[in-house]
Amino acid sequence: MRYKSIIFAGFLLMTFVISACGTAVSSQGEGSSQRTLTVNGTGQAFMTPDIAYISIGVHTEDADAAKAVARNNTNSQKVAEALEVFGIDPEDIRTTNFSIYPQQQSDQNGELTGLIYVVDNNVFVTLRDLEQIGDVFNAVVEAGANNINSVQFDVEDKSEALFEARQEAVEDAQIQAKELAEFSGVSLGPVQNISTSIGGVPFPVIGGKGGGAMMSEASIPISPGQTIIAVNVNMIYEIQ
Repeated sequence: MRYKSIIFAGFLLMTFVISACGTAVSSQGEGSSQRTLTVNGTGQAFMTPDIAYISIGVHTEDADAAKAVARNNTNSQKVAEALEVFGIDPEDIRTTNFSIYPQQQSDQNGELTGLIYVVDNNVFVTLRDLEQIGDVFNAVVEAGANNINSVQFDVEDKSEALFEARQEAVEDAQIQAKELAEFSGVSLGPVQNISTSIGGVPFPVIGGKGGGAMMSEASIPISPGQTIIAVNVNMIYEIQ
């Protein structure tokens, strides 16, 4: 009987320990639960572009590779001289492509008629005086540029606009959080997490391969307009 009593007592002790452990885990789970409120705020700021990026190219073709290269070099040098007249810093002119490749020619029936050599020389220009942009286009087209790939407007220093957009986004999120807490009958606790992302309306882009011919027919009235930078803020509040 004494042996059986010891076994029974040990069984009761083991049952108690397992039960106690189960209660502790459950209690820990309840203690770690946290109610939160998540809101998303947005803020925007308008910017006027003060810088432009222009891709300018010279494209030549000839059945003689040497002649195609020579004519391209001549026109490219004239384009460089035209840019120099406007006082553009050499560091703001970067060659992005120089290529020579053969291209087969065929007639309307698809029969091969010969071979020509194509030469392309493209530079990427940063223009910091937007009042010059129309004159720059006219000058480089007259100098021999026949491939204007794109014009992209930008703002060199976006820090002030970003500050305004972030501030507006946070204020928007705070207003939403207070309203939702009031509507739901809860109290806002401290902020648990904040994350942001930046977006906006794309900057105006003017482009098109072979645009030089079109531009030479006009005085090129180009306006950079305005653009918007947008900030999205995600905020998570503890609620009580």
